[in-house]
Amino acid sequence: MSKPKTVNTTGRRKRSIARAVLIQGKGMVRINGQSLDTIEPRLVRMKLREPLMLAGDVATKVHIDVNVNGGGIMSQADAARLAISRALAAAGGEKIRQVLLNYDRAFLVADTRRKEQRKPNDSKARAKRQKSYR
Repeated sequence: MSKPKTVNTTGRRKRSIARAVLIQGKGMVRINGQSLDTIEPRLVRMKLREPLMLAGDVATKVHIDVNVNGGGIMSQADAARLAISRALAAAGGEKIRQVLLNYDRAFLVADTRRKEQRKPNDSKARAKRQKSYR
């Protein structure tokens, strides 16, 4: 790990924004001050562990602290996962970056899809108001 000792990254998904700070440490990961082992539901915990398992020994030598807010629980998990992956890629260099990209591109590239806004004078997000006189 020849990169800087502190890495700041962000991850976004829908309305969720996650900020990750990576410093040298002993492999501890905290999400909003809570240890990764205590995160519920289990699916969210598994999603957050994926980039750590792929990074291997780099993940055991750093401490990652993530603050995430906004959105729902799954979009928060995706945003935190993106921030963790970007931090590990910055700390581990090109080798870790390639491992993450080869496994799943979503580890390093944000999903830009958002909810479509509702239209004026209508309760839904339809492109055009449907006529009902025929």
